[in-house]
Amino acid sequence: MSHAIKETNFQFPAQIDFYKGKVRDVYIFDKELVVVASDRISAFDVVLPRPIPFKGQVLNQIAAKFLEATSDLVPNWVTATPDPNVTIGKRCEPFKVEMVIRGYLSGHAAREYKAGKRMICGVPMPEGMKENDAFPTPIITPTTKASEGHDEDISKEGILAKGIVSKEDYEVLEKYTRALFQRGQEMAKEKGLILVDTKYEFGKYEGEIFLIDEIHTPDSSRYFYADRYEQNQKEGKAQRQLSKEFVRQWLIGNGFQGKDGQEVPEMTDEIVQSISDRYIELFEKITGEKFVKAETDAIETRIEEAIKKYLNEN
Repeated sequence: MSHAIKETNFQFPAQIDFYKGKVRDVYIFDKELVVVASDRISAFDVVLPRPIPFKGQVLNQIAAKFLEATSDLVPNWVTATPDPNVTIGKRCEPFKVEMVIRGYLSGHAAREYKAGKRMICGVPMPEGMKENDAFPTPIITPTTKASEGHDEDISKEGILAKGIVSKEDYEVLEKYTRALFQRGQEMAKEKGLILVDTKYEFGKYEGEIFLIDEIHTPDSSRYFYADRYEQNQKEGKAQRQLSKEFVRQWLIGNGFQGKDGQEVPEMTDEIVQSISDRYIELFEKITGEKFVKAETDAIETRIEEAIKKYLNEN
């Protein structure tokens, strides 16, 4: 099995801080962030014990492609991608919310609906819907951005009442979120996919709002195959997905949902390989390009040298 990056521990000149997220290692400079997409995988806000080969490369390269493809709609934080696992960009001050947008009754929204709820994040959901039905229009269901533990659903009214985001800024975030989702759905349709739901994160840099983090990747988004969608809905069959939901379903099927006292099931080589294969499948399907595996024999050295070269030249 190919080597995978569990974590990095570099030290660079002029580096002022370091932050380890669920999936990313973030090297902080005065005006820039150097973000390494590791091969860690999380589900139910828990980092699973084994990394997934090429997952970081998949996420980083899909995000780079979509950030470039949406830069005419929304300014984004990226200035360079010097390595398949690395993105460098503006050090924005993040808003403490994630802008989740849903075109379909799937995932968390479907679980809430099944439990009898008809309101999510202050947004009503119509009666009589089946799982994976399309909403009349996409709905925005924000969550708080937790430093640790679980992100939590919150309404627009709650965000404004708590002063998490100003009304003026929040309206820009909503506008950007809808524009990005529409572009993402159009691009997915060209590849025979449906972009079901996704999330966007934003931050401010010198007073301007920028799109930050990744977009339209299998970690942040859910895709269905379009060709069988209508037939599957008519027949009440599960939709074939390209997303991280298959990992969640494997965990649920083995008694794990991130709750206290539950243990992550054993991640065998076969499970790890199958997850890696699914991430590569999504890359090729959503981009229409062949995935080229980066060299993994000395993966940390490769990444460190690429970052050093960028920093020396800039």
